[in-house]
Amino acid sequence: MRTTNPIFKQNEFSEDTVYSRGDNSGVEVIGEPGFSDIASAGTRMTVSGAVNKTFLLLTLLIGAAGWTWHWVAVGGNPMPWLLAGLFGGLPIALFLPFKPTWAAVLAPIYAILQGLLIGAASALFERQYPGIVIHAVGLTIGVLACMLIAYRSGIIRVTDKFILGVVAATGAVFLVYMVDIILHLFGSSNPMIHSTGALGIGVSVVFIIVAALNLVLDFHFFEVGERNGAPKYMEWYAAFGLIVTLVWLYLEILRLLSKLKDR
Repeated sequence: MRTTNPIFKQNEFSEDTVYSRGDNSGVEVIGEPGFSDIASAGTRMTVSGAVNKTFLLLTLLIGAAGWTWHWVAVGGNPMPWLLAGLFGGLPIALFLPFKPTWAAVLAPIYAILQGLLIGAASALFERQYPGIVIHAVGLTIGVLACMLIAYRSGIIRVTDKFILGVVAATGAVFLVYMVDIILHLFGSSNPMIHSTGALGIGVSVVFIIVAALNLVLDFHFFEVGERNGAPKYMEWYAAFGLIVTLVWLYLEILRLLSKLKDR
């Protein structure tokens, strides 16, 4: 069974580490030694260790976001930081699924880059819609807490069908954004994403739900890693995947709130 976060492209922890090519081709490549072999020779992944590393990455992200926020607030140009966060973070997100052993180095760099992106974007949204950022942050924390409670209490159970559904929905979201990027190249846009009408708001709500369900898969990855004796470096990789989902969730909530304020 596979984990569902798009960042987690590996099969269940087994004797061989199997990496997906990441191109939806279904072709998988045998990579590094199996988790059980590595973990037996050293320390193993734990949920507490992954949680600690998640907090560390969040600290780096928030620190970078705060610095960029201040830069934009005093009149600085936000574009360099937006571009740095976008085009610096994307290669890392694409590379790490193929080389999770590098997560201890690249995950903190990714967190800082996403902090630059979020800080600049948040400052721009706050300039246009005063008060929107604190609401977006509060809602993101609220969704995170609710999904964690739902997962831990068993209200949401991670089954094969659940995983398949979330993966399919996440792929659909990815395709919608790819279509929007292509349309922008030709001077147009996808009204499904940018409309402030009922359709646009409905799409944003669906995207937020999909992002929230990916949080459940992230939590599941933490537990599966510990249960199956994943090596210690997978704590960084698990934390990285959760940060990716949280950044996506926050930006989707920010977009939804801006649409509601425009109505």
